Amino acid sequence: MGGDARFWRADKEVDLDELEHLKVRDTIYALSSGAGAAGVAVIRISGPATDKVLQMLGVTELPAARYAALHKIVSPKTGDVLDQALVLRFPGPGSFTGEDIAELHIHGGDAVLASVFEALRASGMARMAENGEFTRRAFENGKLDLTSAEAIGDLVAARTDEQRKLALRQYDGDLATLYDGWRKELIDVLGYAEAEIDFSDEELPEALHKQVVQRINVIKQAVVKHSNTALLGERIRSGFPISIIGAPNVGKSSLLNALAKRDVAIVSSMAGTTRDVIEVEMNLGGYAVSISDTAGIRDSMDKIEAEGVRRAEARAADAALRLVVVEAGNMGIPDRVSALMDRDTIVLRNKIDLIGGSTNAGIPGFDGEVIPISVQSGAGIEGLIGRLGELVQERLSAVEGPVPTRQRHREALADTIESLERAGLGALPELVAEDIRLAARSLGRITGRIDIDEVLDTIFRDFCIGK
Repeated sequence: MGGDARFWRADKEVDLDELEHLKVRDTIYALSSGAGAAGVAVIRISGPATDKVLQMLGVTELPAARYAALHKIVSPKTGDVLDQALVLRFPGPGSFTGEDIAELHIHGGDAVLASVFEALRASGMARMAENGEFTRRAFENGKLDLTSAEAIGDLVAARTDEQRKLALRQYDGDLATLYDGWRKELIDVLGYAEAEIDFSDEELPEALHKQVVQRINVIKQAVVKHSNTALLGERIRSGFPISIIGAPNVGKSSLLNALAKRDVAIVSSMAGTTRDVIEVEMNLGGYAVSISDTAGIRDSMDKIEAEGVRRAEARAADAALRLVVVEAGNMGIPDRVSALMDRDTIVLRNKIDLIGGSTNAGIPGFDGEVIPISVQSGAGIEGLIGRLGELVQERLSAVEGPVPTRQRHREALADTIESLERAGLGALPELVAEDIRLAARSLGRITGRIDIDEVLDTIFRDFCIGK
């Protein structure tokens, strides 16, 4: 297409050669505020053609960087006014993505949004962003590490105050700082290990191998201690899992409804009504809690009920806390239920209203906590909720400092520990160096920063090889 070609836009001509060049470099847009009708909606644009897109939409006089200006937004096809918007510009690299960014603060009606999106599409210089693409560009342009990028999603999804705090600490770089610190230490140690291999004829410190092993073990102990908090971090982020279990018709579904304070489970006098796991999320003391009602545990010839019992047992096995419901007048617990009970179990003696009120009687063979309740009358329910809040807070508030929050963090830390254990036992310097390198790489995978060439800096700085 020749350089004389022109494209008409309301009151401005655009060189199509420049247009094609900008399209290759890819500019994206998307709704950054919540979906649905609202007073204000925010559309974000990011990429090299951002300013050109604004001009195509009628913003002929671009606002100064980081200052809001009111402009009419027009259709690039017809020149019709679509809305009035506050327009902000954030030139790269000092922006969220590291690219030129613009925001259109428009009215949040469906018709306005649809017309502005159509205008952006019609500009020919931008496309709709894919899921997470703005954050991905921020990572690719060095504005975020992977843990901070993950924290953005967690901040958006946070339902409780503790989830917000955890995500904010991770977004601020607490995890990345910790992992980068260990990785830099390993790179430093690797420099010594490589020197032991490649420069054995040089004047190197005595007992170099012993020093390397000692430093490896110190780092390994720190990683192990941190890794042990991974499950707690995931439970703060995803929710502390509590499972309600017991024989049929002891009041498990009624208990779930009472805890949730709404009808979420079907209650019936017919045994085996609950066939699948029913889950409710609650906020206890600022922590997210996931409470599951499960099928009554018993032997059954019904294939569907038997599958429900299998799922109930599996959910109970994975739960952080199990609430075993029994009838107050029945002191026995079925064998299949008692097999699931351990120190993370509370027995609830339900239906105390049928035996004349509260009782502190224990359960034969169980030395754990027993709480009398009546789902029917409500007796003991508020006390139970308070006790659950205390237990959740005790379990999760013990976490100090940054904690892993995802399965991939846990897996990478496990790989790191495994490599360091081998390195600490390695007799050959070559094997020790390789395992240190693998450990550093595993930590680098968590943050997305991997550059083994940094080892060279350590070698030349500390040993002055080649002087």
